[in-house]
Amino acid sequence: MFYESTRGKHSSISSAEAIKLGIAPDGGLFVPSEPVTVSEELINRMTGLTYNQRAEEVLRLYLTDFTPQELKDCVYNAYNEEKFDHGLITPLHKLSDKVFILELWHGPTCAFKDIALQILPHLLTRSAQKTGETDDIVILVATSGDTGKAALEGFKNVPQTKIVVFYPNEGVSQVQKQQMVTQEGNNVSVVAVQGNFDDAQTGVKNIFGNAAAIDKFKRQHYKFSSANSINWGRLVPQVVYYFSAYADLLKMEEINSGEAINFVVPTGNFGNILAAFYARCMGLPINRLICAANENNVLTDFINSGIYDRERLFKKTLSPSMDILISSNLERLLYELTGHDSTKINEWMRELKERGKYKVAPDTYSKIKEIFWSDYASDQETLSTIKEIWKNYKYVMDTHTAVAQNVYAKYIAATGDKHKTVIASTASPFKFNESVVKALLGEAAIQGKNEFELLNVLADTGSLAIPKGLQNLDSKPVLHKQVVAKEEMLAAVENIILS
Repeated sequence: MFYESTRGKHSSISSAEAIKLGIAPDGGLFVPSEPVTVSEELINRMTGLTYNQRAEEVLRLYLTDFTPQELKDCVYNAYNEEKFDHGLITPLHKLSDKVFILELWHGPTCAFKDIALQILPHLLTRSAQKTGETDDIVILVATSGDTGKAALEGFKNVPQTKIVVFYPNEGVSQVQKQQMVTQEGNNVSVVAVQGNFDDAQTGVKNIFGNAAAIDKFKRQHYKFSSANSINWGRLVPQVVYYFSAYADLLKMEEINSGEAINFVVPTGNFGNILAAFYARCMGLPINRLICAANENNVLTDFINSGIYDRERLFKKTLSPSMDILISSNLERLLYELTGHDSTKINEWMRELKERGKYKVAPDTYSKIKEIFWSDYASDQETLSTIKEIWKNYKYVMDTHTAVAQNVYAKYIAATGDKHKTVIASTASPFKFNESVVKALLGEAAIQGKNEFELLNVLADTGSLAIPKGLQNLDSKPVLHKQVVAKEEMLAAVENIILS
């Protein structure tokens, strides 16, 4: 299997090269050059496999230059009882006869990003070895909250790597910020950016596209790579849990072999739902992919109109990991739906950069409408949904999962669809405990309490155990205090790595 850039100027490289580079030199994103398909027999066979074995089956189809033993080593180093607090890694919770919650937050940082970012360091270091790389790799990450900590945790103390994480200074929760700024490790750095997530993400992309900077770091024996979902090595592990969820439904005898189901995914940068799209392309029986947005509903408007328009007010919401207006992975979807037409992709991305918006061709839009459905939830709807689900099912969900649940209810009201549905739960409710406690107990319950005190309130209310990764966060020393303007991000990286 070879990989090519969505911008058309970089093709026929191995998966190891694609993972090592992260983003293509022409500014595009790497995608497989050929489609991958799985048989119904393999999907059925997955019912008798562990999560790790399912991961091996899926990854070997895309990472063909890795030996079976290399893949097995990467998988088992990532998914084990030391790092995940649930033996199934991504367990399914049955909410009702039709709805199941796919809990993706049982890893060390209590967010779905752990699924990919516990394995990416192993894939990346193995890729460097396989390609004869001798330079150290500098991982640059922009985060809206969860990716940063998950990447830091995955890459800490990994030989021949350094990682610099940028986060919006006022755009993450207290818990998310404390997780990052207290991060230990001899190769980790965390920098706050005066701006929003899109500013941080654009800054990182600009560094990747800065030839002079790349050359300067190369002379000092450093190469840039990414742990964001623009890196194929970060995206492909996410495909696994969609197959795993389907296999679990078969194992639970909730569906029949070949029966189509829906997935609802709370969506910001489009990576998580794109992984579901790839699973669908591979042959996983998926009826609809329901894209759930918050009030930064640029993706909802795109799916409902075919026009991507980032020129709108950026809103800080109760689901901050989705507070994004530039959804990078959408470029991969468009490349796939246009039959790998890089000319169209370059045209649309140029329009986005110059005008802040673009409109896809009618034939591309018709394919989008066939596969995707989208709506969004307000903050008040999010809080109401958390309370309603607790009242009806005694299940506590975080704000992002509540967005997905709310949008799913709107989907059912609009379509009457009777397919069984899996909702991707992307974070532990403890990560956003202030909002969750407010939803469950009212405004008075959070007055005078910080997020760290509210961990105990939520634990008592829901009869839940505080995850290990969130315990005693407020007593840990702050190790990273740097704050920079968005124009100073490259200078910050140079100071951290080269000085």
